[in-house]
Amino acid sequence: MKTTLANARIVLEDEVILGAVTIEDGIIAAVDQGAGAPAGAEDMGGDWLCPGLIELHTDNLERHMQPRPGVKWPVAAAALAHDSELASVGVTTVFDALRVGSIVSEEKARYDKYARPLASEILALRAAGAFRISHFLHLRAEICSETLLEELAEFGPEDRIGIVSLMDHTPGQRQFRDTSKMAEYLTGKYGLSGEYLDAYFARLKALSDRVRERHEAGAVAEARRLGARLASHDDTTREDVAASEAHGCRLGEFPTTREAAEESHARGIAVIMGAPNYLRGGSHSGNVAAAELAEAGLLDILSSDYAPSSLLMGAVRMGRETGDLARGIATVTAAPAKAAGLEDRGRIAPGLRADLVRFAMAGDLPAVRAVWSRGARV
Repeated sequence: MKTTLANARIVLEDEVILGAVTIEDGIIAAVDQGAGAPAGAEDMGGDWLCPGLIELHTDNLERHMQPRPGVKWPVAAAALAHDSELASVGVTTVFDALRVGSIVSEEKARYDKYARPLASEILALRAAGAFRISHFLHLRAEICSETLLEELAEFGPEDRIGIVSLMDHTPGQRQFRDTSKMAEYLTGKYGLSGEYLDAYFARLKALSDRVRERHEAGAVAEARRLGARLASHDDTTREDVAASEAHGCRLGEFPTTREAAEESHARGIAVIMGAPNYLRGGSHSGNVAAAELAEAGLLDILSSDYAPSSLLMGAVRMGRETGDLARGIATVTAAPAKAAGLEDRGRIAPGLRADLVRFAMAGDLPAVRAVWSRGARV
């Protein structure tokens, strides 16, 4: 099938042009400059047309699996709802972040294993063609846990794991250097407080001291076995970044300090920051603001993290604030595609997948009007 989307402000990798995009059999066949809509074309009415958004790290699926505390939703239904939500805000490729590594010995603050059965459901739905958009797997390897290596062993190259990220949520380190922020999080999620919380922190620190070296080395080895790209998470110091580079990380997720972001750039590690952080003007954990890194030229990729709608909002705001919409949009399209090794998408160019988003502006906010995934309107 052949479709032409005309009279659109087309966001290319380094400029915006007025013109038309022709789609044939799910692939971009041509990009032409010029006003007006020829006969048979779909008139975009001057709306923006950008590549489909690429999300490298979101745990949004977990919210659909547990819509309220203590409520478990059927996994397949949760995955389909998550897929539909992402499509509605312009995401056409997602790396679903699944935690591997659990705490099963606690009563009040335990978090059980779930990654393998959930991954199997996602892969089955993908094979059946049930999803609207493209799904890949991202394993979040929790270093401070009890079951990391046994959970990683449940996966194989056939699962096509795209990313493995090294996460360490030991109290007093990285994201939770300020333990009061971790206490606030655990109190809100599990109702922990007082002496129990102090004892829990002590148990986590002791666990981390016991397993950190083995778990970190094991996760790096498993990423190689799975053929996945390796990412660091919450690097804080220059030494953290040097260690990440030594492991083979080429993607630095959510560095917590400007120092770590600067060192990442110096070592050729792409920096990913949260779009919610950028939009809110700061980190909910009290770490470095994404806007500060963007202004310093140290932010390469935006992630919606826990709020899917923030991805396009953040990219457009960055484009408006810098006067370069193409640059802002690239942080959620071309840059994540390159970081993930996806050469067939992320730009509007002949020969690439026809993953496209049409949006208009509602005041300062982008309003998604249509989304195409491999040429099919979803």
